[in-house]
Amino acid sequence: MSQDPTLRADARVIALVGVAHGTSHFYHLILAALFPWLKPAFGLSYAELGLLLTAFFVVSGIGQMLAGFVVDMVGARRVLFFGVAMLGVSALVLAAAGSYPALMAGALLAGVGNSIFHPADYTLLNERVSRARLAHGFSVHGISGNIGWAAAPLFMTTVAATSSWRMALAYASLLPFAVLGILFLNRSYLRAEPKPAAPAAPAAAEGTGTLAFLRLPAVWMCFAFFMLTAVALGGIQAFAAIGLMQLYGISRGLATGSYTAYMLASAVGMLLGGFVGAGRQDHDRTVAIAFALAAALALLLGAAVVPGWLALPLMALIGFFSGVAGPSRDLMIRAAAPKNATGRVYGVVYSGLDAGLSVGPALFGLVMDAGHPGWLFAGIASFQALAIVTAVGVGGGTRSARLQNA
Repeated sequence: MSQDPTLRADARVIALVGVAHGTSHFYHLILAALFPWLKPAFGLSYAELGLLLTAFFVVSGIGQMLAGFVVDMVGARRVLFFGVAMLGVSALVLAAAGSYPALMAGALLAGVGNSIFHPADYTLLNERVSRARLAHGFSVHGISGNIGWAAAPLFMTTVAATSSWRMALAYASLLPFAVLGILFLNRSYLRAEPKPAAPAAPAAAEGTGTLAFLRLPAVWMCFAFFMLTAVALGGIQAFAAIGLMQLYGISRGLATGSYTAYMLASAVGMLLGGFVGAGRQDHDRTVAIAFALAAALALLLGAAVVPGWLALPLMALIGFFSGVAGPSRDLMIRAAAPKNATGRVYGVVYSGLDAGLSVGPALFGLVMDAGHPGWLFAGIASFQALAIVTAVGVGGGTRSARLQNA
């Protein structure tokens, strides 16, 4: 943990990590936002478009597991700089793409860049931010990601509509290079904390090996939680706007605005969730209640029994309750994970996010190709409900361990 507990130092680290995280989430959607242009330009099906996102998140998920070990070996700052730079390179490759394989190559490069953020971000937050503000650091981290998700469709569709999809990608490449410059200028705030010399006894304890944490059931329960929630999120990101247009006959502007409302309301929910999580220990119960409400609203939206104008407020409410769960989710994982393998644990656990986001677009792309937009929202609700089971399992195991230690 950071030995500088001042508000200014904590705020600087949280802001820098948040800006980097928002950039990675912006890049999650630079392709999905351009589906209406890429589909006719390359003659692709929805399933083929979804496969681009699948490739992105498969590479990101595998890379994230490896990145956790690299972070523990060489430090989070170097790894973070590499990932941000790779995002900019990937956008340039996508902007110049002349075929589907070239689009796939750009998606793969973007996946490499995206793979480093969670292990690097959470290592920096845990090392550099004082314990009293860590829950708020997690909250800002989540909010910045949602801002990136909300900004990408607006930015990409606006530029594509007024210029071209290639120009949208070219302009998008400027963001990570600008962020990289900001991070470099403030690199002293992202330096690794000096580690005290380890006594002999802990050295013997480490004989269990660097992979010992993989034997912990809580690690894999957390992985499953992230995968299930990410499958639902992948459906929302890739096809919610299209599904709302088909279900309710609303305009593209209102449908895109509904998705933006989802992301912005999720950011508000995360802000509130930071205060909720900071004052509780039963984080799994907060997650369960929030996701149960979000799933119920998704079912209502998919049933198409409400007027079209309610699509936007319902999407906003789904996002809000999902956001409230965010900080409690991160604190739940921190409580369940061993403290001597931060990068590795977060790399493995958060690779579940990439695994789910790789499955969601392809799975729901088949649903959309079959002409069942209502099933999209029913599927989203189902995966959110399944995630509640894993969250309760993680929380129950953590409470049992706490009682045994007491």
